Amino acid sequence: MSRYHEIKHRVATTFQRHVGNPLLSRLPNQAILETTGRRSGVARQTPIGGSRVGREFWIVSEFGEKSQYVRNIQADPRVRVRLKGQWHTGTAHLLPDDDPRARLKALPRLNSAAVQAIGTDLLTIRIDLDD
Repeated sequence: MSRYHEIKHRVATTFQRHVGNPLLSRLPNQAILETTGRRSGVARQTPIGGSRVGREFWIVSEFGEKSQYVRNIQADPRVRVRLKGQWHTGTAHLLPDDDPRARLKALPRLNSAAVQAIGTDLLTIRIDLDD
């Protein structure tokens, strides 16, 4: 990762951790991804932007495998997703061969614009929902 991308990643994740995520998590209709911490075993919740298509939920991670929730998925792909106030269980799949820029065109515009603006290593994730 270039020095520029490293700084961009550090600034963005610091902002998300201390400002963005705490605020977004309080919004009743905000989608939330819950993973299991790979070291702690504790549930970790992250506000996400994505779209449900049938029994699948699609998201694009802006920092790919550097994202903490992606690392948690690699350790344990079983997740929960809160959609419109309802929790759903599912299994997450990292799709490195998918075109994340094309995928973003099918996802909510505001989130997609933010992911493209700050993202340095885009990665598509599909969550197969159990219900």
